[in-house]
Amino acid sequence: MNQPWRFAAAFLNLNLIALTLSLPNCGTASAAFPSDLPGAQWTLAWSDEFNNASGSAPDAAKWTFDTGGGGWGNNELEYYTNRPANAQIQNGSLVITALDKPYTGPDGVTRNYTSARVKTAGNFEQTYGRFEARVKIPSGQGMWPAFWMLGDNIGRGGWPACGEVDIMENVGKEPTRIHGTIHGPGYFGAGGISAPYALRRGKFSDDYHVFAIEWEPKTIRFYVDNILYATRTPADLPPGTAWVYDHPFFIILNLAIGGSWPGNPDNSTNFPQSMLVDYVRVYKRSGSF
Repeated sequence: MNQPWRFAAAFLNLNLIALTLSLPNCGTASAAFPSDLPGAQWTLAWSDEFNNASGSAPDAAKWTFDTGGGGWGNNELEYYTNRPANAQIQNGSLVITALDKPYTGPDGVTRNYTSARVKTAGNFEQTYGRFEARVKIPSGQGMWPAFWMLGDNIGRGGWPACGEVDIMENVGKEPTRIHGTIHGPGYFGAGGISAPYALRRGKFSDDYHVFAIEWEPKTIRFYVDNILYATRTPADLPPGTAWVYDHPFFIILNLAIGGSWPGNPDNSTNFPQSMLVDYVRVYKRSGSF
């Protein structure tokens, strides 16, 4: 998500049957998922169901804000703020809203759009597991919603050495398609290792969908609505590059506006636009890898 878009790899149409997922909201819940071997279980390790009062801010014990309007390495057009106008709980979902009203931040930067970007850095990181979110994305030219992760060593080693996993990205000009991507040293930006997933009917903005990865040593699997559409291992990396996914990562949710990959909003783009997140859940596999 941090750099200009990476061109997609071949779409893997596995034609699996989608499964309905119904899970408890908290505690020690365990559940089976499509990749499980017989008897294997996942245990809920962390979650946010966004059930706080409507109008409240995201839980500060779980989320912090990235703010600023410097383009974020992608020539994005928004200023990310921590204002309720751009991020708040509404009716059991986190609502990240993109607005087309000029805003000048405390750093003196003025942008014609605002939005929000929240992360769990400093509050929650985990190595391996199932990371999933149920999200309804917006539509429209120039919209760029994402659910993704960065390595917690970004402050020491920088990007892309820290690793990046884009669990879900969408650009408004592709309303039926999302992308799952990994980035690391020697395969980042346009060279990120990516695969798309396309709906057979309708648009992603029509309803909520569950986006997930299952991550274990040397393997990351990508899912939409429990349909496996891509699997990444060290065998997919360019020669001489490193697999950098064996340390804790934190979660990011954001709605960008414009940029090198989605292009800018145009006369067809309606505002406000919102990304609705029903929940984020992180599981650990029972036992050890």
